[in-house]
Amino acid sequence: MNSAVSLALLLSFLAGISTTIGAVIAFFIKIPTRRVLGLTLGFSAGVMINISFVELLTNSIDGIGFLHANFAFFVGIATIFAIDIFIPHEYIAEKVQSKDPRLMKTGILTALGIAIHNFPEGFATLATSLYSIEVGILLAIAVAIHNIPEGISVSLPILHATKNKRKAFLYSLASGISEPIGAVIGAAFFLYFMTDYLIGWTLAFVAGIMVYISFDELLPAAHRHGKDHTVAIGVISGMAVMMLSLAILR
Repeated sequence: MNSAVSLALLLSFLAGISTTIGAVIAFFIKIPTRRVLGLTLGFSAGVMINISFVELLTNSIDGIGFLHANFAFFVGIATIFAIDIFIPHEYIAEKVQSKDPRLMKTGILTALGIAIHNFPEGFATLATSLYSIEVGILLAIAVAIHNIPEGISVSLPILHATKNKRKAFLYSLASGISEPIGAVIGAAFFLYFMTDYLIGWTLAFVAGIMVYISFDELLPAAHRHGKDHTVAIGVISGMAVMMLSLAILR
């Protein structure tokens, strides 16, 4: 169990700090084209949606029953919805041209909002990895993909306000580090209260979180930045990759 928890925590950590990849992109490379952003965000949404409905919710229903599983699913949706209402954040920042120092406040508030949103994602990655390390790896990759533009969102305003790459990088890192913190708290909870019912309930709860993130954040952002049918291609590709991966693992 200890090795499984350690690996699950590592996956959450790697997914979380992928915000720093976004910071590096903002520093040294041109912001990805809208077509690429639409495609990759759509792909991430496709993976999450497929995992949620095909794997997590289905296995939860098999384990704890239809009503209990669906109740946990909607509790997950309600939880992340409440976080989103009370602590909104901009998912992707447009390229900033102004050198106004007030952008520092924008960057800090964005970092805080993203950090709070990433907390339940860390728990979700941990819970999924403990259920199936193979599925957990795929989910961690999907989370990492959508954390990259979050890192851009944090680093751009701070970079333009301070001209300090180190400070912008550290804020991007801080926004992502809440993800493994959420996983650590989840691991402590699981180690003391692990039961078959709790596992089933958590799988459905995590599915609700992932579905909400996909429909409320990833897909709208993908459509804002994507072109033509690239978002649909990304979603279908993500679902197909997930389906093939699960087929190989079975």
